[in-house]
Amino acid sequence: MSELATPAPVDVHARQVRKFKLQDMLFHQVTLLFAFIVLAALAGILVSLAIEAMPALKQFGAAFLWSNVWNVPEERFGALSAIYGTVVTSVIALIIAVPVSFGIALFLTETCPVWLRRPLGTAIELLAGVPSIIYGIWGLFVFAPLFAEHVQPTLQAFFDGVPVIGGWFAGPPIGIGILTAGIVLSLMVIPFVASVMRDVFETVPPPLKESAYGVGCTTWEVVVNVVLPYTRVGVIGGIMLGLGRALGETMAVTFVIGNANRIVGSLFAPGTSIAATLANEFGEADPGLHISSLFALGLVLFIITFVVLAISRWLIQRGVAKQGK
Repeated sequence: MSELATPAPVDVHARQVRKFKLQDMLFHQVTLLFAFIVLAALAGILVSLAIEAMPALKQFGAAFLWSNVWNVPEERFGALSAIYGTVVTSVIALIIAVPVSFGIALFLTETCPVWLRRPLGTAIELLAGVPSIIYGIWGLFVFAPLFAEHVQPTLQAFFDGVPVIGGWFAGPPIGIGILTAGIVLSLMVIPFVASVMRDVFETVPPPLKESAYGVGCTTWEVVVNVVLPYTRVGVIGGIMLGLGRALGETMAVTFVIGNANRIVGSLFAPGTSIAATLANEFGEADPGLHISSLFALGLVLFIITFVVLAISRWLIQRGVAKQGK
């Protein structure tokens, strides 16, 4: 009787298969739910920004994007000065951060002594965890006075009389301004970009580099002809990650940019950014066009970030396609 009660191996296998299929289906549904939650949250943010910004967009129309007037008492608002400050400071940050991060990543992966590689890499990663307000306080009270006293006069003297470029460094050396904000942003971006580049460079198979060294290539030739083509997609992703951090940074920029709603050709002049304007005015904004205009600025920043991510995705896909060829 006990032998008759023992389930057949085929029945046990069938029950296991049904169990595994049920687990897979449940796992698929749960992960799909998580994905839809993220999409729903993203759509909710976009819709709420658009609804709150609608009064300002109806009042000012598309001119809101290219108007350089931000007058709270007269309820005249335009986003151009904030867009200008956001884009220029982010570009300055990338111009400084990308070469420095590239050099750091190459040093850590190619020429750094083994005993120094781990502590130096850990120190760079720790910089990414420093709160942005610390960078802002340091930039305002330490970097800005030194920059005004030693660097800005030197730049003015060096570029004095140079067409176009000389105007970028004109004006009184007060320390705070667009250029200062860009430099502080670059210090915040470097740990992110350098960490991503280092991790990407470490994915290059050692036999590829060893074969290049074996035929007599220098370190620079190995980097240019082996490492960079192999890691092009990851490098682009790291740069775009740094750009996204720079576009949305708030407190550090608020401390050192000067918070002036105007556009001046000089990089020494105070300016503002979208995030800094929101941080400075949102808490005291009166209901009506003022707060609606701030929501419109948030919507503009959302769209700028989306465009940056879309370009990043396109560049990555293009790099993958080239690797396939």
